[in-house]
Amino acid sequence: MLRMLVLSLALVSASLPAHAADKLTVLLDWFVNPDHAALVVAKQRGMFDEAGLDVELVPPADPSAPPRLVAAGQADLAISYQPQLHVQVDEGLPLLRVGTLAETPLNSLVVLQSSGIDAIADLKGKTVGFSVGGFEDAVLGAMLKTAGLSLDDVKLVNINFALSPSLITGNVDAVIGAFRNFELNQLDIEGHPGKAFYPEENGVPVYDELILVAHKDRVSDNRLRQFLDVVEEATLWLTNHPGEAWALFIKAHPDLDNELNRRAWADTLPRLAKRPAALDAARYARFGRFMKASGLVKKTVAVEKLAIELAPAQ
Repeated sequence: MLRMLVLSLALVSASLPAHAADKLTVLLDWFVNPDHAALVVAKQRGMFDEAGLDVELVPPADPSAPPRLVAAGQADLAISYQPQLHVQVDEGLPLLRVGTLAETPLNSLVVLQSSGIDAIADLKGKTVGFSVGGFEDAVLGAMLKTAGLSLDDVKLVNINFALSPSLITGNVDAVIGAFRNFELNQLDIEGHPGKAFYPEENGVPVYDELILVAHKDRVSDNRLRQFLDVVEEATLWLTNHPGEAWALFIKAHPDLDNELNRRAWADTLPRLAKRPAALDAARYARFGRFMKASGLVKKTVAVEKLAIELAPAQ
């Protein structure tokens, strides 16, 4: 009888459909690029599938939209930026940081090596281009302050996203908001090598550049921590096997197989968070005070209203 019961259960199990993977939608911050290395590699190696997750990576039509779509319940996760999170929570959006992709700033102040600008003090009377007002102004202002200058000592010009071209043509003397893993490489490839001044070395508290945000009412969803565990595994693997990881990356996105992205890949990997779920609460509190002092948010809020470390997956 026991053997018959076991056999019957086995036959019933075999006839049942396989358990469907849990769908998880992740909105990217921009078009796919090496900043998203861990996510692409995890998909290419089938790591999300092994964890029972059906992860969809969606590039945005509007780069400003992903956090707001998550806040509206139209996606599970969005890649965003820590400074943006402080502003959006201050505006009342129900968002929480649940993970980190790039744990150092990528933003930088860039000049051409041929410009004669060897120190931040040399920017007095110069023209500085920017793409997005607000945070970039605050970063520049804090950096200038370390040299005894203020924003009144420079001329600010909105150049949209034409950072490298504006430097090369001489329309501006410097740009703020240049990503050190991309613009510096682009300038070098174009034959106009640049020099970067790093915010975290010049008056700006260190912060996480790329983060993952979720709706605050959904952070108990077990899939989110499962997702972060896979991202950690993928990040460690690609750190140990950067060449193999690059091959998987360009297999998924052959249009990105060029010199700029190869260089950006090498410069990006060391900045990826090896513990994406981990939270440095003191870092968030310190940066929140900077945002308040810069006038970018009305008030500082408790860290737990900005960012959390999710409980281990069940």
